[in-house]
Amino acid sequence: MQETRQHILEILREHGEATVDDIVAQLQQRRGKITAVTVRHHLTRLQEENLITEPQLRHRSTPGRPQHVYMLTEQANAYFPNNYQRLAAGLMEQIRANLPPQSVNVIMEGVAHGMAQEAQIPDLPLRQKMDLAVDYLNGRGYRAYWEAGEGGYILHTSNCPYHEIAKTNGALCDMDMRLVAMLMGIVPRRIAHVIEGDSTCAYMIPDRST
Repeated sequence: MQETRQHILEILREHGEATVDDIVAQLQQRRGKITAVTVRHHLTRLQEENLITEPQLRHRSTPGRPQHVYMLTEQANAYFPNNYQRLAAGLMEQIRANLPPQSVNVIMEGVAHGMAQEAQIPDLPLRQKMDLAVDYLNGRGYRAYWEAGEGGYILHTSNCPYHEIAKTNGALCDMDMRLVAMLMGIVPRRIAHVIEGDSTCAYMIPDRST
């Protein structure tokens, strides 16, 4: 990421919210002279990438014009160091080491069920459910899309949000199968698998209405 924009994200992370004037003052301490016009340009780019919120009006406690404040979105968290992957991998390893396979399956099914409940896909024609499923999966980093196939539809996920963990733990791939089944209301058939060298994980969803 461009250095000034990364600094702006760091300022918003540290302070929770900030005006253009606040950001200008903080950036001048970090890297010397910078103008409000330049800061607004960077804020616009960050908004386009959905990393900061639309400006919110904040009324001043002292005389003067109200000011607009900016805050980080959830998506911006990806630009800060975290230990999620290592923690998740450790948890999965401990679950697998200390529980029988059936109990692991129950846990993974529960996680898939919770995600499907969150998606709240209603009982609609299959084509419409495919669109809603893709929207939900894309909101969680799967980079999903679908295409028509013989006798149904093929759902592709071109990014695995937990690829490094899934390489050594097939329970997560099984969880994705359960998730797709719950989202669509139909048991799919996996026809491609990234772990096996394919470009996507692909699931054949039969259209029983035809």
